[in-house]
Amino acid sequence: MGRHLGVFSCTLLIVGRIIGIGIFSTPSSILGSVGSVGASLMLWVLGFVLSFCGLFIWLEYGTMFPRSGGEKVYLEAVYTRPKYLATSIFAVNAIVLGFTASGCIVFANNILISAGHEATRWVVRGIGIGVIVFVTLLHGFTPRLGLYVMNFLTIFKIAILLFVVVSGWAVLAGHTRIEDPHANFRHAFAGSSQSSNNYATATFKVLGAYSGWTNVNYVLNNVKNPVRTLKIAGPLGLCICAVLYLLANVSYFAAASKQEILHSGVTVASLFFGKVFGHTAQRALSVFVALSAIGNVMTITFAAARINQELAKEGIHLPFGSRFWASNWPTGNSPLPGLIVHLIPSVIIIIAPPPSIAYPFILDVEGYPAQIINFFLVIGLFWLRWKKPNIHRPFKVWWPLAVFFLAAAAFLLVAPFLRPANGKGDTPPLPYYLYCLVGIAVLTTGVIYWAIWRVVLPKVFGYELVPRKETLSDGTVITLFSAKKIHKE
Repeated sequence: MGRHLGVFSCTLLIVGRIIGIGIFSTPSSILGSVGSVGASLMLWVLGFVLSFCGLFIWLEYGTMFPRSGGEKVYLEAVYTRPKYLATSIFAVNAIVLGFTASGCIVFANNILISAGHEATRWVVRGIGIGVIVFVTLLHGFTPRLGLYVMNFLTIFKIAILLFVVVSGWAVLAGHTRIEDPHANFRHAFAGSSQSSNNYATATFKVLGAYSGWTNVNYVLNNVKNPVRTLKIAGPLGLCICAVLYLLANVSYFAAASKQEILHSGVTVASLFFGKVFGHTAQRALSVFVALSAIGNVMTITFAAARINQELAKEGIHLPFGSRFWASNWPTGNSPLPGLIVHLIPSVIIIIAPPPSIAYPFILDVEGYPAQIINFFLVIGLFWLRWKKPNIHRPFKVWWPLAVFFLAAAAFLLVAPFLRPANGKGDTPPLPYYLYCLVGIAVLTTGVIYWAIWRVVLPKVFGYELVPRKETLSDGTVITLFSAKKIHKE
């Protein structure tokens, strides 16, 4: 489809990726971690500040290297030696943890609530699998229709969140049946956690709710005037979401007690509508949240498929060969093979863990390796400024913002290993540090994969990998590797 995304579509791509399931589902989990309404609200503000700092760093990277792929491109530009190590680590992380399971789970839970059915384990799993398969087929076979549906659902999500915000204002003004809408704000910081582990874990969830400000960086090959569009759409999309997020949290805390929110699980928005408008409205809102979740799944899938395609173009070894996975088969306009790579781990994650534990654990696992990558990218930014000061930079982040982001990333890497006060994380009976170990294991797998592909096998069988370029029938240019036998004299 070429460069078909303008400022409007890119802003919606960011807003649609950020606003999805996080603001409708995670406030209860965040409140449970930090213990108080005030600390919870402060964490949402901190999440915006950190995201804004990160956005400016990614703007500098994206305007220096205006190509699809996001972090993959930037890691390759900074960490050139050993060759393909950064690419392999990012590839394993993107494929293994690039799933869209949480949105499918939230969709299933809310649609079952609206239908008045019990959300049993296998029913939730079945609906979740149906969602990700539907989105894959829609983007793969009718890409233009998929884009229109994605944009429509993004506008719809903004409208829902605005309705929650305005309803919250009515609650605070005393125009609803809520008896004491200010109760949660009188002693807002009472009961705040004293554990840095709890704050780190909650911050991962907040940042997960804000994640998506990098979405345009992943698809820059499809963006008109990518430098200008990125500089406008990024800040605009993130600011829209931040304002709506903070006001929506105020609405939730005005309408329900702390205990009610804590026990709402992933249906906190549904609780809000039930308290303010009654049971019938609660069931209707559950449908709206379900549509929001599927819109989020569509937006994530759209970008993830293009990341997978860029990885295949680099010659990352995959079953059936790179030609297939890098192609735009079968339509020539959309990377269905890349969508399939995204589909497989999503289905596995939907099926494997119990849904009640899956959602918060998935958020934690996704967040930890992302912070490791962010840490090295900020270091890489300073390295590029020192070693390559003459690179054309249409945008430069103010260095104190980059330092602050680096310090926050370092804290988020260390704090989750500090024992919580009660000795438990937010996904009992799983150990509180398990998600960190899983995240590290995923990145380590990338190192092992690189070592086998680039070092062990060539050394054992006496060959070297020789790269070459090839153009596919749909115009896609890919890198392929041939094994050239080394003749010993």
